[in-house]
Amino acid sequence: MSIYDLNAYEVLQTEDLSDLKSKGTLLKHKKSGARVLLMENDDENKVFTIGFRTPPSDSTGVPHIMEHSVLCGSKEFPVKDPFVELVKGSLNTFLNAMTYPDKTVYPVASCNDKDFQNLMHVYMDAVFYPNIYQNDKTFRQEGWSYKLDDPEGELTISGVVYNEMKGAFSSPEGVLDRVVLNSLFPDNTYSVESGGDPEVIPELTYEQFLDFHRKYYHPSNSYIYLYGDMNMEEKLRWLDEKYLSDFENEPVDSEIHLQKPFTEMKEVVQEYSIASEESEEDNTYLSYNKVIGTTLDEKLYLAFEILDYALLSAPGAPLKKALLDAGVGKDISGSYDNGVYQPIFSVISKNANVEQKEEFVRVIEDTLKDIVKNGINKKALRAGINYHEFRFREADFGNYPRGLMYGLQLFDSWLYDETKPFIHMQAIPTFEFLKEQVETGYFEELIQKYLLDNTHGSIVIIKPERGRTARMDKELADKLQAYKDSLSKEEIDALVKATKELEEYQEEESAPEDLAKIPVLGREDISREIAPIYNKELETSGVKLVHHEVETNGIGYTALLFDLSGIPEEKLPYISILQSVLGIINTKNYEYSELFNEINVHTGGIGTSLELYTDVTKVKEKEFRATFEIKGKALYPKMDVLFSMMREILMESDLGDEKRLKEILAMLKSRLQMSFLSSGHTTAALRSLSYTSPMAKFKDDTDGIGYYEVVKELEENFEEKKAELIENLRQIAQQIFRKDNLIISYTSSADGLAPMEEAFAKIADTLHTEEKEAEIPCEIHCVKRNEGFKTSSKVQYVARTGNFIDRGVEYTGALQILKVILSYDYLWQNVRVKGGAYGCMSSFNRIGEGYLVSYRDPNLEKTMEIYEGVVDYLKNFNVDDRDMNKFIIGTISNIDRPMNPAAKGSRSMNLYMNHVSAEMIREERDQILDAQQSDIRALADVLQALLDAHELCVIGSEEKIEEQKEMFLEIKTL
Repeated sequence: MSIYDLNAYEVLQTEDLSDLKSKGTLLKHKKSGARVLLMENDDENKVFTIGFRTPPSDSTGVPHIMEHSVLCGSKEFPVKDPFVELVKGSLNTFLNAMTYPDKTVYPVASCNDKDFQNLMHVYMDAVFYPNIYQNDKTFRQEGWSYKLDDPEGELTISGVVYNEMKGAFSSPEGVLDRVVLNSLFPDNTYSVESGGDPEVIPELTYEQFLDFHRKYYHPSNSYIYLYGDMNMEEKLRWLDEKYLSDFENEPVDSEIHLQKPFTEMKEVVQEYSIASEESEEDNTYLSYNKVIGTTLDEKLYLAFEILDYALLSAPGAPLKKALLDAGVGKDISGSYDNGVYQPIFSVISKNANVEQKEEFVRVIEDTLKDIVKNGINKKALRAGINYHEFRFREADFGNYPRGLMYGLQLFDSWLYDETKPFIHMQAIPTFEFLKEQVETGYFEELIQKYLLDNTHGSIVIIKPERGRTARMDKELADKLQAYKDSLSKEEIDALVKATKELEEYQEEESAPEDLAKIPVLGREDISREIAPIYNKELETSGVKLVHHEVETNGIGYTALLFDLSGIPEEKLPYISILQSVLGIINTKNYEYSELFNEINVHTGGIGTSLELYTDVTKVKEKEFRATFEIKGKALYPKMDVLFSMMREILMESDLGDEKRLKEILAMLKSRLQMSFLSSGHTTAALRSLSYTSPMAKFKDDTDGIGYYEVVKELEENFEEKKAELIENLRQIAQQIFRKDNLIISYTSSADGLAPMEEAFAKIADTLHTEEKEAEIPCEIHCVKRNEGFKTSSKVQYVARTGNFIDRGVEYTGALQILKVILSYDYLWQNVRVKGGAYGCMSSFNRIGEGYLVSYRDPNLEKTMEIYEGVVDYLKNFNVDDRDMNKFIIGTISNIDRPMNPAAKGSRSMNLYMNHVSAEMIREERDQILDAQQSDIRALADVLQALLDAHELCVIGSEEKIEEQKEMFLEIKTL
């Protein structure tokens, strides 16, 4: 029987998606009106998504709060948090939910058939039959609620989404993105914040929340997507019989309306908060934004990806260069956002000033006029087309399943026209069309029409305001106090009672019989086999080569690893500056913009990174190896171009170009500042570990706060420091880019080896050969600082770290299970559910380093107290066999990720460099699969050792850090 024989569905379209080795089918469920799309292929990593069009009418964040809440229990799975139960006990390769400005999607992925079916079942039940109607506690926990612990206490607001969005609104980039979208679409759903504005979230009532679900969470408004190697007929039959046939077709008005074009550009000014010690000068964001047609024009959809590359995103692209040359801002970036109905092209100048607005607009428009008149750089267009086509064909989405990413891209057209779901899946003909247009003036006409003549645009200015966070916090506290003062004694008592009831609800365990309803795999469903390791030691042109032989579809993945052991500690930040400079600075034969285009016309790209490897056989000696790596990928016949361009970057770069060095330093400083607000948890954990770990200190000096401090000093005192900077960069390059300092990692099929060896042979003897001074092994000095870093943020990142091997406790595979237990039980319950933080993580590695960290956390001292309680939690750890199984399966799920060819090679090289053998991996896997509760209780010693180190670092609100200043040895402004 085939899907065509299923009476419950009507087949509307079939498409040959040969570029993606898939067959596409569009169906409609006759009774309910649900839209269904299938992508059939041989990918074992199966994906299911159910999505809804969810246009908000205000900024209360109701779509976002709903996304969190429906995953907190349903009719068939009445536990408080089925999502967490699934994370703990599923072999999923992806499990999440996402709120966008106009849609909410619930995707899952798994390679295991039984697991995949379980995930589908829980998600379908969650969206159609959530427990949100039974009481308001989920709404209050995930959305917002008043919190009053006693009648005399301070009235506050808590809620997971409320705190998440406080964090999002603390970031100037987050504010900018929101204001750009709102400014361009004042009359449709994009005029409001679907995630929720913290100032508006408390206006949402429980009844409005329920009404939103009643209206939009109906099969008639749903989009169901199935991808991969599975019995589609069986899945469709199950969807019909189990869920869809329970509903009648009730058309839902969720249409996304087009914004009527403006007759003139709009201008919007919005403040963002900076810390009290930060300067307002050079701290404004200027943004020039235009609306570009709709996502239903597949040629325009890709053409502006190419124009974004050629005009703005590539190093040395004309808009970027013109603004930097004019001194309008120090970090020029931009974007082409085609994930909304009417895509947005933006040019953003960061570290600018308000009074530069006129010049900002003039420089952009003069540059575009000049390009239209004299023609766009054709090489840049060809490079942009090849860059995007290479990625489309390679389909490398890192850790994300490709079926997930295809599904999200389908929504770019399907959501707005249900007859056109496949147009962006058939991109090769569009790439061919665009290649034919390079010489025709087509791209210049697009610039004229959509960027110069188009009045549907906005200028957005996001300017700094010192102390804004403190002012807004005080205003909120005063408002809440005034509200509390207006209440009667009975009303105050009712708030205290509601607070206690919510806390009691959060403390309550789900009934064992309800937990038993969540489907879970057994340990017997998990293979004891480890993923293959592909390492074959060879030698080529006198250099060690580690070849990873896997089928790569004709692409060779190369990495040149240069040893850094002879670089002294004080020079470490300069290695990272060198790594950032190479590839985006002029070379002997190319201007840096030409260099980037030359690389992308012929290859899949070249990049650099610094990597750290530990010798896991010598953990007590704390030995590690640092490498400077240049990586690239190309089709086998282009290997000679790839290696010659790598050599050009390493050996011929103009490291004395003062103007370009100054620009790059300003960009680095800006990007690092941005990462501290968005990834403060990793920054804080790394900084705390660096107090006693030489390896973490190395990373902090090259990628963390230690690195930022050097970059900031160099950028702000460039004239005095530039000679020293240039000399350091030249010395380091000469010292490390040598044939005798090199190992090569190469991933390809067997027939890809010869082209690579021939290409490398041509450059092997052209690396540095000069005499070098005798190297002294780098000695790293660690100092315990226990720092609090003050920012303008309204939330904290709270890290506690330590090395347990230093205190006599051994590493065991059970620590990988502990990560799951803490992240989804102890820390989840206490830091996230009760504490209101958006996230919490833990980590423990083979060299003894461990951390506990929170993400967008409204608390500080309270979170530290929770960390202190983890030892008692573990000593008393007691769960039934079913729960223990779940934790083990969740752990294996984190380990057994499907890998593309590049990832297989990268993992194999990683194991090789870290001296991790197949036997060690097998032993760890067995320790995980055979673990008992007693093994988890024994880990109390590991956490005691971590806490005994008394290492901590917090990045967050200056008020919170000042309140708790006795906790720190040092307090600084970041």
